[in-house]
Amino acid sequence: MTKSLSVKVPEITVYFWIIKLLTTAMGEVTSDYLVYHINPFIAIALGGIGLVASLILQFSVHRYVAWIYWLVVIMVSIFGTMTADAVHVGFGVPYFASTAFFVVVLTLIFLTWYKVEKTLSVHSIYTRRREAFYWATVMATFALGTAAGDLTATTMHLGYFSSGILFAVLLAVPALGSLWGLNKIFAFWFAYIMTRPVGASFADWISVSHSSGGLGLGKGPVSLGLTILIMVLVGYLTVTRKDVQTESTTPYPAFHRAARQ
Repeated sequence: MTKSLSVKVPEITVYFWIIKLLTTAMGEVTSDYLVYHINPFIAIALGGIGLVASLILQFSVHRYVAWIYWLVVIMVSIFGTMTADAVHVGFGVPYFASTAFFVVVLTLIFLTWYKVEKTLSVHSIYTRRREAFYWATVMATFALGTAAGDLTATTMHLGYFSSGILFAVLLAVPALGSLWGLNKIFAFWFAYIMTRPVGASFADWISVSHSSGGLGLGKGPVSLGLTILIMVLVGYLTVTRKDVQTESTTPYPAFHRAARQ
């Protein structure tokens, strides 16, 4: 059997969703700030190195560690934004095409993951293979969310604020759907995808100039403020361990115990 670990992802609590939204927003403005203040190629290279280093760190530990996990999410957000923008600006790929492409990529990852592991549950991430599927999915959701957010904000001319409202409404669908028996795993991943354009759209709206339809607070200050908020919340979770999964929160505790024997 594939080597078993402790569960490597956090419990899905209100803290998870708050930090997830903050990281998507922070990744968007930080990427823009770096690309416009240093050489774009150097910025993308540094983002890629940061992502690889954080993934190595994540795979090297044998249990969920809050600051390591969220560091990977932040680096996925920053590097994902950089590469999505590079594909559009550097190669002229329309946002509609990139959105459709990432829908296909994400679908293929889900199908392969389910075929191999028979589950897509985030409560079952306690083998290296499942962890690899999980992070591949996370990267694909960020890419899709980035492309979809840019598609509505620019190509469809909704602007950042209206795009944020649109995706916030879509983000609420899983919560309402749970009242009608919507599949919990589908609801989780749908909401996970939606957090990317919600956070990024509102971050852009707050940071861009008045002439661009924003509040004009600037990329640097917004990035710094979001980083501080994330650090405070992750520090709180590190101390309190409120988001650490246990076997009692895992749907298959007996199987989990057997896998570790």
